[in-house]
Amino acid sequence: MNLKVRLSVMNFLEFAVWGAYLTCMGRYLASLGFGANIGWFYSVQGFVSIFMPALIGIIADRWVQAQRMLGICHLLAGLFMIAAACYGYSNGAEAQFGPLFTLYSLSVAFFMPTIALANSVAFNALTQAGMDTVKDFPPIRVFGTVGFILMMLFVDVMGFQDNQNQFLASGILSVLLFGYTFTLPACPVKKSQEKQSFADALGLKAFTLFRQKEMAIFFIFSLLLGVCLQISNGYANVFINSFGADAQYADTFGVQHTNILISLSQISETLCILLIPFFMKRFGIKKVMLIAMFGWVFRFAFFGLGNPGAGVWLFILSMIVYGVAFDFFNISGSLFVESRTDNSIRSSAQGLFMLMTNGIGASLGMIAAQTVVNSYTQELKVGDISYTVGTTAAGWPTCWYIFAAYALVIGVAFALLFHPEKKQTA
Repeated sequence: MNLKVRLSVMNFLEFAVWGAYLTCMGRYLASLGFGANIGWFYSVQGFVSIFMPALIGIIADRWVQAQRMLGICHLLAGLFMIAAACYGYSNGAEAQFGPLFTLYSLSVAFFMPTIALANSVAFNALTQAGMDTVKDFPPIRVFGTVGFILMMLFVDVMGFQDNQNQFLASGILSVLLFGYTFTLPACPVKKSQEKQSFADALGLKAFTLFRQKEMAIFFIFSLLLGVCLQISNGYANVFINSFGADAQYADTFGVQHTNILISLSQISETLCILLIPFFMKRFGIKKVMLIAMFGWVFRFAFFGLGNPGAGVWLFILSMIVYGVAFDFFNISGSLFVESRTDNSIRSSAQGLFMLMTNGIGASLGMIAAQTVVNSYTQELKVGDISYTVGTTAAGWPTCWYIFAAYALVIGVAFALLFHPEKKQTA
């Protein structure tokens, strides 16, 4: 089989595993009466991302081939996720937070490192084949997003959004990917002096960059914006589904097929990646970052203003703007780090950027968002279905406006305080 096809299948499965539950898990948790704890389930992804990818990466560098480590992690992640699904099935509405959260957390702890491992396997294979990673990897990676989207649609159509079968589907795909890794090209274990310490792998060496005012401001704002990253993944499905408690919206497409509606966000993300080179060349790094920050303002505000009936177009706009909000900062931020750091700490600096955004920032953001949502919403049982509805008519909109106001403040502050040298960001 063609190498690019093999790597595309790997990426497809890698992100399909995540797409099975990431955008709809909150809805299942709410159906169990765990709506007040949704933030904990999403924040654990960030917490384990602080140390697990580095730890597994060191093992893959020094002792176990990367494709083997990828398979081992997926096997463990899959088994723990299947165990979580079995626990949910056997206990139904009587499922307890502790066992489900523990099994889920163990699965996520082994899944999160696989994202970096999959990239390492692809880069190694392409390099060994004499291909250009910059040119040849993006078309391969896009199949990951395709896998994520198609799995979202599958879970929606199969009616898994409200039950544990989303975990089962994710676990089965992980086990399948474990088997598939035996067909992937071997990645050599590093025997040279290129070995990284655990501190270097975590990006801790790059903390010396905080001595530079410009870099310190950039990393602080990376953390602050990272707060926004997982909020809509955790609560968008729960929010849109809450309209089902109102008879006038119960039969709308958005309520009946929430995941399909949300999948527009991932489609937008795929398309926006293609726009980044043009925007970077036309506006420069700072303005692209600002576009992303204000993109989060509109992402949240449109949720607050819309509804799945006549106002569904506002939801669609929110999905479209997500691609700009998510991709423009992550990718332009990585490019900024690349342009401002010395070769000796460049990898550590990229690790620090990920630590601040997807690790610390995203985790703190979900805990804070959980506090906000719990303050303005409550569980409501309508027949056999549980909804997380606002305590007042303004309940959910208030939450989204608070998130939008936060993003607005961060954007304005960034515009005022961050002044990169133009000659280095052109």
